[in-house]
This record gives sequence, structure tokens and C-alpha cells, in this order.
Amino acid sequence: MEVIFPYDSCNKDKGGKQVGYIEGMDRRQSVAFPSYLDDYVTEDNPVRFVDAFVEGLDLAALGFERSEPQDRGRPAYRPGLLLRLYVYGYLNNIRSSRKLEREANRNIELMWLMERLAPDHKTIANFRKDNLEPIKSTCRQFTTVCKKMNLFGGELVAVDGSKFKADNSRERNFDKKKLEKLIRLADERIDDYLAELDEADKREDETETNKPTAQELKEKIDELKKRKKRHEQRQKKLAEGGETQISETDPDARLMKVKQGREVSYNVQIAVDSLHKLVVDHEVTNEGDDHNQLANMACKAKQTLGVEQLDAVVDKGYYDSDEIRKCEENEIAVYVKRRTAGRQHGVFSSEEFTYIAEQDVYRCPAGEQLRYRGKGKEKGRGVKYYIASACTGCVLKSKCTRAAFRQIKRLMDAEVLERVAARVRAGPKKLQLRKELVEHPFGTIKRAMGQGYFLMRGKQKVSTEMSITIMVYNMKRVMNIMGIEKMIEALG
Repeated sequence: MEVIFPYDSCNKDKGGKQVGYIEGMDRRQSVAFPSYLDDYVTEDNPVRFVDAFVEGLDLAALGFERSEPQDRGRPAYRPGLLLRLYVYGYLNNIRSSRKLEREANRNIELMWLMERLAPDHKTIANFRKDNLEPIKSTCRQFTTVCKKMNLFGGELVAVDGSKFKADNSRERNFDKKKLEKLIRLADERIDDYLAELDEADKREDETETNKPTAQELKEKIDELKKRKKRHEQRQKKLAEGGETQISETDPDARLMKVKQGREVSYNVQIAVDSLHKLVVDHEVTNEGDDHNQLANMACKAKQTLGVEQLDAVVDKGYYDSDEIRKCEENEIAVYVKRRTAGRQHGVFSSEEFTYIAEQDVYRCPAGEQLRYRGKGKEKGRGVKYYIASACTGCVLKSKCTRAAFRQIKRLMDAEVLERVAARVRAGPKKLQLRKELVEHPFGTIKRAMGQGYFLMRGKQKVSTEMSITIMVYNMKRVMNIMGIEKMIEALG
């Protein structure tokens, strides 16, 4: 059966025969483009919000260099244009200065945004490098805009951290153990080459082409000695600086545990509001874990939101009585799942003993009491000791302790953790919110936006880079929630 397509002059081949494809325009045909560049940018295009947002900033007050034109010398690019360029780039997964330079010459949206200006990559890179703090202040300005639009709930935040790869390979990262191993290997190789050198001297008159010459062996030994000396200098630097490791490409980056093993990274902390999953505040650290980050992040989030009370939900990595106590002192109620020690060697864990606050005693599974016997310090934390006096002859002793009497250690501020446990029992659903709140931003930034690694080096520069990333993540969220036109209206 022959298929007949509707008549369309555009669907004919050069011989006039009807074809079933959409045909394009002849490249040699003359066309009339719109007269104005503005006609190419629709009213709901994100670049219009970027333009309006930057236009409303007081760049001089924010501290941008060359906010006022200079009387002498070659005219500079307006800082507002270069700031627009970076915001647009991070919104569209274009972060390198060379790629931004290329896009400015061919991207119609950027031609509109940049007024047909196309700075070179060096100028683009220097703008970011020379305006680290002003750019971070700009990102805080967008958070203020979000508050103005009532996009924060201000009742519950989730705090979490994630590792972002630094611009430093593992080969350029050293710790004490690694340096000791490298020096030992260098010594062993030197000994091997010295032994080969002795053999080469003995066969001086012989011609063996398959073995290195004495001169080649001497060169290898010299190179190994130089390498060993560099390792020893690194050891000295570690000892003098009191650091556990050094990174030679990015001095502030640290080797950290990640899902794939270990990687030189930064630990990025964020606090996410529960209403629209917008990031309230963030911080870049080079700490390998989240242990000491809770109070800092929760208090920063509370200050940014401007509320009197706040709930914060976190994972077990933040389970620390001192940090939680600091939060409570600042009217922040923490929700975190309790860490349980579990049974070790088949004996009862401390969680199986009941603390009676009124009597300041513990009751064991057999119903006997463990009384307070003194206090001390372990790992810099105050500890109280409770010891049983009725273990001899107890039928459960084999399941309880291998010592003469069972002892329980209790933190001085254990009441803080008990209040957390009571809160969790009263509101267990809040713990379930944590994962969907904090993993959404990190997943979007790393996967959808492709920004799970840093281009810059040094904690200060990396922090600025992260600020732009967080700002554009929030922008994308608000664009989906409100739309471009309403966002522009909200700027006033």
C-alpha cells in the first residue's frame, strides 16, 4: 500500500518528489533576523532574572574592585557584567574561564547579558580571584531575597556534610605513615642499585647489553637520593607544622574518606530549610568528619533565618553531647538518632542499664544498683563512674562482666543526650525528613549541575566557588517554584 503524505512544498526533494521528512532552510537563502538582540531573549528566560538581580546590587558597598570607573589608564569591564557572566556560567554548568570566554563569543543569551562584550579568559579568571569576599556577599544577598519572598519556613533545618573533590591528586598528598613507607622503599631501591653497581664494576671488561651500565645506575641512585631528601623535608614540615598530612597542590585540602575509598577533598556543610529545600547557610571545612560542625551550622542557620527557636535534624555523625548542649543554649532543639554501643564479647551493653536520676544510680538487668564512685576525664570529656557492689554470686554475671564488679561510665552532660532521645520519641517523623532534605541539594549539585569538584585552590577561594554554586542551586529551585517574571517582580 502506498503512503501518501499531505502536500507541503517544504517536504519535496530536489526533483520535486514528495518526501516524509521535515526539511530545513537552504543555507544560501537570505534571511532577515530580528532588528534587536532583545527579541531573541524571551520574557521568561532566566538571564533576565540574572540581569535584574545584579542590576539591583550595590557593588561598591559589597566591595567589588573597580566599582567606580578610573580616571586614568585603559577602561575596565564593569564588575556587574563579569558578575553576570559567572552567575550565568554556574547556572548552566560552565565554570572554567576559558569556556566562559568561548561562550561569550557564540552564545546569544550571553551576548544579550554581556551587551556583546567578550572578555578574555584571563580577565574573567582574575575577576573571581580578586573579588572573593564580594562574591560571597552577593550570594548572601540572594538569601536575603529568598527571605523577602517568604521562601524559608524557619521552623526546621537539616544539617549535613558531603565531600567535594579538591584540585589535588592523592599522589601529591602525604602523611607520616606514607612518608615513612616512601623513605623505606627509596632506601631499599638504593641498596639494590648499589649492589648492581658492585656487580657492574666486577664485569667492567665484559659487554652485557641487557643490563644497565655503571653510569646509568649512578644516575638512578642520585635520583632516588634526591627523592628521599624531598620526602625527609616533607617529614620535617609535618613535624614543625603540627599537621597530620600535607597537600602540595592545594595546601588546605585533606585526604578524606569517601564512598569510593579515600580522596583529597573538602567537607562542605549545609543547612537546608524544610519548606522548599533551599540552602540557608553553608561552610567549607577541611575536617574529615562532621563531629564538631553541628553547633556552628545550626546557629548560623538560626541567625540567617532570624527566628527565636529552631529545630535541627542531623545524622549520627553529629551525635555529640557538647555540640548539642551548645545548640540548646541557643534555643535550637536537635533531633538525632542515638548511637548505641551494642553488646561486646556477649556481655550486656550500657544501654541495658537504667539510670534513675532522682537517686543518681543505675539499675542493672538483675535489679541491683550501681552507685556513683567518682569522676574523671577521658578523651578530654568529663566522665562519672558507677560501680556495682552485688556482682558476686549473681546468676547474670557471666552475661554482664568478666571483671570482679561491673562498671558504667556516664558523661557529665549525659542529660543532654537523654533530652534528645525524649524529643525523638515524641517526634520520630522529623528524623525521616533529614535524608530527603539534605540529599536533594547535594545530589542536584553533584549530578545535575556537575559541580562535585572544585576548580580553585585554597580554602578561601574554594569557599567563594562554593558560595556561587549554592546561590545558583537556590536560584534554580526558586525559578521552579515561582517562575522568572514573579522573581523579577519580587526584586522591586
